[in-house]
Amino acid sequence: MERAYAPYSEFRVGVAGLVDDGRVVAGCNVENAAYGVTLCAECGMVSELHATGGGRLTAVFCVGGDGQALMPCGRCRQLLWENGGPDCLLMTPEGVLPMSVVLPQAFGPDNLRLGQG
Repeated sequence: MERAYAPYSEFRVGVAGLVDDGRVVAGCNVENAAYGVTLCAECGMVSELHATGGGRLTAVFCVGGDGQALMPCGRCRQLLWENGGPDCLLMTPEGVLPMSVVLPQAFGPDNLRLGQG
């Protein structure tokens, strides 16, 4: 979160994820004057995941500027589901929860396969 680029909101976010091969990937939010193209910290973390060899996220911890656990937004929950699946553990303000609880009935790759008949 200390490296976040947040000149407009001053709301700094950092995230780290443990990958199934033992790597740790990280990200921070990057704001933009055109607010709609601002990148959440989780976007940067998922980019680092794929840029450094891919794999599956097994655990994720997102924090705000105060260092406390921060619940990812809906868009980012979808990113975490796509890259970690239902068993990926997420530290939340209510403690550690699997993605299957954080994003119940999630839409994912299996849904797209069903439509291919």
